[in-house]
Amino acid sequence: MSTAPAKLLKVDPVWDRIRNEAKKAVEVEPMMGGLAHSSILHHDTLEAALAYRIAMKLASDEMSEQILREIADEAFAADPPLSGAGRADLVAILDRDPACLRLLQPFLFFKGFQAIQAYRLGHWLWQQGRHDLAYFIQMRVSEVYGVDIHPAAKIGQGIMIDHAHSIVIGETAVVGDNVSMLHSVTLGGTGKEHDDRHPKIESGVLIGAGAKVLGNITIGHCSRIAAGSVVLEAVPPMKTVAGVPARIVGEAGCAQPSLTMDQILHEH
Repeated sequence: MSTAPAKLLKVDPVWDRIRNEAKKAVEVEPMMGGLAHSSILHHDTLEAALAYRIAMKLASDEMSEQILREIADEAFAADPPLSGAGRADLVAILDRDPACLRLLQPFLFFKGFQAIQAYRLGHWLWQQGRHDLAYFIQMRVSEVYGVDIHPAAKIGQGIMIDHAHSIVIGETAVVGDNVSMLHSVTLGGTGKEHDDRHPKIESGVLIGAGAKVLGNITIGHCSRIAAGSVVLEAVPPMKTVAGVPARIVGEAGCAQPSLTMDQILHEH
């Protein structure tokens, strides 16, 4: 009898949950069968399913689904943290978005999640020096999702972009981990300079709908930017800013604004 240890099974609770939710969705609505099977149940791993989903959404007459899927498969195989970040993004959306009750929802339906995963593919291509392919991904993400993220921008994991319409993130922008933002947010520049010109958003920041953060400024960790604000100066950690131009109006209100999603400016 062999004493060699048994081969350990790979545990992937996020993927297992998505598959189970897909099966239940088909039981409730059989018309979802084709989508659920092609996008989820026909795949053995989250990586394969993500590659397929990105390719199907971004394919066009100029670039086929097959070519895009091969590129995405290559990226996930070469850089495992890509799919790790995707898992963190899924969990973040489930935790922070009250409209999200299943991991299945962002994977199949939420353009914020899908746009970020496609950006991650473009960023990987950019890092490999494959800039034209990265620009193609950026163009298709903008056309399909209404989200324009330069492939050179650096974005952490655990990202939640709610609604995700008209998001713009510039070339030298940096976004930390566990950041939440709503629609129509711009992380942009202030002129025509070519050097480091975009905001640095530290971890745990909450950015309200329509906020514009402009220039090479740092938004300190766990701070809040109120909806509609125009931020032109650096923000210290754990503060709330509001207005046009934005000014500090108080503390952040809690230890992790991006997790609680509390956007109310409380009077003291």
